[in-house]
Amino acid sequence: MGDPNTPQAIWGRELRHHRRVAGLTQAQFAARVHFSESLVSGVETGQLPASPDFARAADTALDTGGLLLRLLDWRKGQVFPSWFGTWHEKEQAAVALRTYQPLVMPGLLQTKDYAHALLGDDEQAVAARLDRQGVLSREDPPPPTLRCLIDEAVLHRPVGGGKVMHDQLQKLVSVADSMISIQVVPMSVVRFGLLAGFAIATSESGTDMAYFETAIRGLTTGDPSEVAEAVRLFEAIRTEALPQSMSIDLIRRTAEERWT
Repeated sequence: MGDPNTPQAIWGRELRHHRRVAGLTQAQFAARVHFSESLVSGVETGQLPASPDFARAADTALDTGGLLLRLLDWRKGQVFPSWFGTWHEKEQAAVALRTYQPLVMPGLLQTKDYAHALLGDDEQAVAARLDRQGVLSREDPPPPTLRCLIDEAVLHRPVGGGKVMHDQLQKLVSVADSMISIQVVPMSVVRFGLLAGFAIATSESGTDMAYFETAIRGLTTGDPSEVAEAVRLFEAIRTEALPQSMSIDLIRRTAEERWT
């Protein structure tokens, strides 16, 4: 179970209340709205987001006069997608972060122009991404350590053009230190090349959470076996990465030779 006090979880409890008032089981309700019973269960417990189509169908089945659809208005003020919100909370509370990025720069290290190139004209999304980076400069509690593994191809992918890439690579060089380590995975290392990006957050209690990127959304999980696999993969990739000093030299050369 996630946080029971999130807007998504509260919406799910409201749905459950009206379903029970109508005298319907989850299976009966699922049949009426033409969605799966597992989806209904996930929405009611706050684990899955409700779509507008789901809310409309629920309003019709439960005769709630459009109440449930109107209650989804909380999303209009939502800075992050619902599926990313859980990870953002874990990221901000972490004492240590590890991330592997095979396609783009880690979000916590992106420049404003690089983020703009990825997110387009969505100023709110760009501002939210930059605001996340405050976790690395906070004073109380102390900032987390950040360990980044970046595929070498990311240094050559022309996001936003030459100046944007030059400035982005220069930022990587400038922030790398004992708290923020950056290691490049050479393009000659192919056995991890088809993996999607992922991250691991370690809380003050020592508990790890993992975040996996997919083509359409991200997935945050605390499942012990999935988290253990993420840790195993991270360590396996790190053994193939260049040491930090060599990585920074490569990043600096790429900025000057390719993006100047």
